[in-house]
Amino acid sequence: LPGRMSRNCIAYLPSTNCLASILSALGPKQGPSMAIGGHVMRRNLLVGMTLVAAILALGIVQACTSDSVSSTPAAPADGAAAIAAAAPDEVPLFEVDPFWPKPMPNHWILGNTIGVAVDSRDHVWIVHRNRPAQSFASSGRTEIGAAQDPPLSECCIPAPPVLEYDAEGNLVGSWGGPVEDAEYEWPDSNHGIEVDHMDNVWIGGNGGPDSQVLKFSRSGEFLMQVGRSGARMVDGGRPQRNSLDPENFGRVAKVFVDPQENEVYLADGYLNRRVVVVDGETGEFKRFWGAYGNEPDDSANIGRYTPGGTPASQFRGPVHCADMSNDRLLYVCDRAEDRVQVFQPDGTFVNETIIAPETRSQGSTWDIAFSPDDEQRFLYLADGQNMRVYVIERATMEILYSFGDGGRQPGQFFAVHSIDTDSQGNIYTTETYEGKRLQKFTFMGMGSVPPGSDYIVPWPANKR
Repeated sequence: LPGRMSRNCIAYLPSTNCLASILSALGPKQGPSMAIGGHVMRRNLLVGMTLVAAILALGIVQACTSDSVSSTPAAPADGAAAIAAAAPDEVPLFEVDPFWPKPMPNHWILGNTIGVAVDSRDHVWIVHRNRPAQSFASSGRTEIGAAQDPPLSECCIPAPPVLEYDAEGNLVGSWGGPVEDAEYEWPDSNHGIEVDHMDNVWIGGNGGPDSQVLKFSRSGEFLMQVGRSGARMVDGGRPQRNSLDPENFGRVAKVFVDPQENEVYLADGYLNRRVVVVDGETGEFKRFWGAYGNEPDDSANIGRYTPGGTPASQFRGPVHCADMSNDRLLYVCDRAEDRVQVFQPDGTFVNETIIAPETRSQGSTWDIAFSPDDEQRFLYLADGQNMRVYVIERATMEILYSFGDGGRQPGQFFAVHSIDTDSQGNIYTTETYEGKRLQKFTFMGMGSVPPGSDYIVPWPANKR
């Protein structure tokens, strides 16, 4: 047998006793057959040796097949260390986990899933829209039959809007939604979620009247509301921008909390055209700015987006993310302008990068996350219009490769909306519209750039 055969191969081989029994049964016996010049004995031995050889060959094939699966590289024990130690030409590689998260209880299902955040415990939080008129307007009788009055079927029911999963994908917490006579005004269309350094949960909203953000404990206890619902509505129920308002917002898309200063950065938003910074304890407005660090001007006519044209002087919007790196640079997604602008914490403009500039309609820059190494060498950008995630060298903002494509299967996307990473380098994404799901992409270590422009991350080797 080959000298390099693994212990797995040996485990699949028939036992010595088994082979001996086969040879013994077919070997020489006392009796009439011995008298025929040994021909029967030789024939039996030949048959026996052929049978043994076949059994050995079958065992080796089975063993080597099993061994090839078991030797598939495992995810690094320390993703941050693996990235920090990588060669300059290596990139992070991923595979989708088609069995994460685990199924929810109570016949629950997700609606438009429009926010994801990973906390200090590597628990994954999402926020989704569970109101039938929002996420299930065209599918209420088919998707949420159990929520109809009277119920049409045993399944299904929209899950509570805030869901918490542990690292293994178990649902360990659920809460949220409007409550009659509550101290807070739940957003008409909740949008974006952040879990800060003190485990407080922040939620924005991009519905018509949403001009507020909410702060809760991780268990769902209300702590603070900044802004008030309806502040942007005028006579006739029409929304009106006010990017200079020092007390209210204009449909906040995402929240980020700076643990160093306990300041809250808000991507404001779907209606307003600015970044706002408030105090994390009191909610007091501290500063805000528009594109290029200038004062936002809602009266400016920036026209339609034109690929290759002069970048707009104002945020085109929605201002869809505002996330700070470890070296204290703030990355802001100007979604429909296909760009990411970078600022210092005081609003000083640093630079901008255009991503997939031929993208029209909803734009290419939906959300960002960083790799978990101290340097945060890589930036991951979710592009819901082109249905992919870009892996970017943060220092140069060069796209190294992208993964994903439009589709329903694990590893594909339907409007990938939000993205975050855990301490091990795994990526989590959510999908809005009819995507309605949360996916995990397991960090598999560093390696060469995958080939091709339509790369879809593989499934685990033992599930292909």
